[in-house]
This record gives sequence, structure tokens and C-alpha cells, in this order.
Amino acid sequence: MKPVVTIEYCPKCGWMLRAAYMAQELLTTFTGEVQGVLLQPSEVSGRYTVRVGDEVIFDRKEAGRFPEIKELKQLVRDKVSPGKSLGHSDKK
Repeated sequence: MKPVVTIEYCPKCGWMLRAAYMAQELLTTFTGEVQGVLLQPSEVSGRYTVRVGDEVIFDRKEAGRFPEIKELKQLVRDKVSPGKSLGHSDKK
């Protein structure tokens, strides 16, 4: 079964559009590798967490920042399709 990527975001902080943009990018890049991307409004203020299945792959509070889209694609790729090339997103 393909994993679901969940982006949990703080709606009070106005982060829904950021989460939607990242979801669109992930769905475009991983069409065949993920079941979908779930946007989950958080009840915890300030939360912006990305999970693949039950595993947290990025937490804004731990990192002290939001993920760059290139970085997020690499993190998701490493979990769902390690051999997949991300083209220009793989270049450092």
C-alpha cells in the first residue's frame, strides 16, 4: 500500500496556503509513489509538521524554520522511492 503524506499546519497562523502549495508540489512529483497528501489543520498553535505514514520527516519547531520545497521533496523521496531521480532538485 502506498503511503499518505500528511502536512499538519496551524490554521490560526495562516499557513494553509503554504501547506497547499507543498502538497501540490509533492503530488506532482510523487504521483505514482504516494496514495495522496492530506492537509490536516492542527489544534496546536504554531505547528507545521510533515509525516510520511506515521513517521515525522520534518517539524518546523525542531528545525526552527519551514522546509524548502527541494528539501521536502528529497525527504519524501528518501522514504517512498529512494532510487527516484528528482532532476534539478537533487543538485545541491
